Formats: sequence, structure tokens, C-alpha cells
Amino acid sequence: MNQNSQYITLGGFAGTGKTTLIGHICNELRKEKKDIKIALCSYTGKASRVLSQRLKKVKSIKDSDYVGTIHRLIYHPITNDRDEIIGWERIEKDEFNYDMIIVDEASMLDEEIWNDLLSFDKPILAVGDHGQLPPVKGSFNLMDKPVLRLEEIYRQEKNNPIIKISEIARKYGTIPVFDFSNTVRKLDKRDVDTGEFVENKLEGFTSDWMVLTGYNHTRIKLNNGIRQLLEFDSLEPRSGDRVICLKNNHTAGIYNGMVGDVISCSKGFLEDEEKASKFYDMIVHFDGEDEDFVGKVCIDQFNSKEQITSNDPEMNFFDFGYALTVHKAQGGQAPKVLLFEERFSRMDDDMWRRWLYTGVTRAMEELYIIGE
Repeated sequence: MNQNSQYITLGGFAGTGKTTLIGHICNELRKEKKDIKIALCSYTGKASRVLSQRLKKVKSIKDSDYVGTIHRLIYHPITNDRDEIIGWERIEKDEFNYDMIIVDEASMLDEEIWNDLLSFDKPILAVGDHGQLPPVKGSFNLMDKPVLRLEEIYRQEKNNPIIKISEIARKYGTIPVFDFSNTVRKLDKRDVDTGEFVENKLEGFTSDWMVLTGYNHTRIKLNNGIRQLLEFDSLEPRSGDRVICLKNNHTAGIYNGMVGDVISCSKGFLEDEEKASKFYDMIVHFDGEDEDFVGKVCIDQFNSKEQITSNDPEMNFFDFGYALTVHKAQGGQAPKVLLFEERFSRMDDDMWRRWLYTGVTRAMEELYIIGE
């Protein structure tokens, strides 16, 4: 148990039954206290809906429970005169009506949100995958050394080709060129047919796809290439474009790594209209979220290899979201994943294994790896 007895961390590799165990824990808690009210939450709406679907299958949710985003659980919306949400603030301690908190995908939490969860003085079970990459920035990593660990793959998952590849990646850091199934394959990038295979897949890009890389310059190149294949005729974001949030904005209720579709986008102007426009006025529907994002988005961040900074607290930072780095894709999954193996020179073997493992475990149904 952690020195702070308010919470305990549970780590589990892909296929070890983390969600199943959460369901059993809920059911066992109800044997001890029938009227216990449990808050089950995740970082994003998409992740919380996956959690809800899986727990419903094992009948582990009661009407008195909460299943949804952390944001909806512990923050109040701030609205203007037109009932538009313009920000969020943490609820008061006496407004929190649950006896326990269970957090899924806990490796995605930053220190600010974690401290907000702790502030309600309720017991917390934080669940995540300790085989994944650590956070890119800062020293906070809730799942660095989980107190409890699940490392044995469920028997029914052992024949799942994606789980098989995840084990190979985690243990050895090298995935052989091989057809593990019709929809789970590793292709040699030097093969003349591989380029045509990739282009055919990208021509059919939908929100079911996640295209993953290591380098930012590869990500930008792929984003622009996919947009051309989809016949976007502008370098600027347009309605229907796929975008990713690159920086947390707790006030706006958006977080690093959230992906969604542009509903509308137009250039906004500063008060002095003689100056060049500095932002987009954008509406975005992020996957799995109930409310659309409405706000200012930095123009210069699109197709930039670096994170742009701004003194404007209302400024948000997005980029095209067709291709993502593996670091940015943590916490998310997609039915279909196309992964380009790219190893940084500064990566040691352990970090490379984590990178590869994180990349392949984003896939739910189809996985295509391009490497050597």
C-alpha cells in the first residue's frame, strides 16, 4: 500500500483483465456495503464509454454509480448569459456524492487533476498499464511503480494476434515481418509492394483509423499526405478535418491527446485589425465527448514540429490529427492502427520496448506495422 493510504495503484498489461477485475471489485464491494456509490471515471469521454460498455457486460454498474469523464465528475460548467459553457471549476467537497473513485487509464492523469481527485478525501483505485511509455513532460507518473500488478495474459486472449504482438514487443522489442492474421501484419518497408499497401489503406482513412509514428516530421508529412488523398484543397483546417489537442486546458475541458473532427473554422482577428490574424475561431467535436469545443486555436501550431507558447490563457493548441506520435496516442485506441516503426537514437532498449508496446496496444481489431 502507498504511504498515502487514500489510494492504491493497479497496473496491468494488455490482455490481463484490468476491466474485468474492476467489475469484480465493484461487485465484491457491494457485498460488503449494498448501497455503496462508486464513481468510475476516465480521462476522456471515449475511454469512459468503453469502460461503461465493458462493465455493463459483467453487470457491475448500478443506477447510483457514476460512469463518465473525470471532468464531468468533479468540475462544474461555467456558463455565460447565453448558456454557453465558457469554463469549468472544481465542485465543492460537500457536493461530491460518491463513496469511492475508480480511475481507468490512470497513466494519463496529470498532477493537477490527480490532486483535485484526492481533495475529496475518498478512497481511490487508480488503474493503468504500467508497460506503456511514461509521460513526455514533467516528473509526475502515477503508474510508474504500481502497488498491484497484473502480468499474466488471460487464457482467452493468448490467441489474439494483437495481444501476441504486444507480448513480443514488451519482452523483446523486435517484431518479425510476418502475417499474424489477415488483419494483423508486419510489412517490410523496403518491399516494393509496401508503399502501395500503405497508400491504399490511407485512401480509405476514416475516424476508425489511427496512424502512428515516432518523429514529428513524419507525422506532419503523413498528415499532409492523407489530407491530399482525402482531397482537402487548403493547407488550413477545414470542416471535416481531423485534429488533435496538444495541450491541456482544464478551463476549456480539453486535454492533451484528445482527437476529434472540425465542425467549423474561421480566422479570428485581434482588436487591432491592422495586425495579422493570430488564431482560428473553431468548433470541434472531440471523440466521445458530449459538448463541442468552441474557442480560439493557435494558427501557428498547425504543421509545427515544436509546441508553440502564448501568453493568452484562452488560446488553445491543435494540429491535424490523421497521424499521431505514439506518445500523443497514449490513452486512446482505434479499431484500425497503422504503425510506422521509428526509433529515436537516444532511446535505450527499455524505452524502445515501451514505445513499441504502447503503439501496438492502441489497436482493437486491425494492426499493420511498417518496419524492417
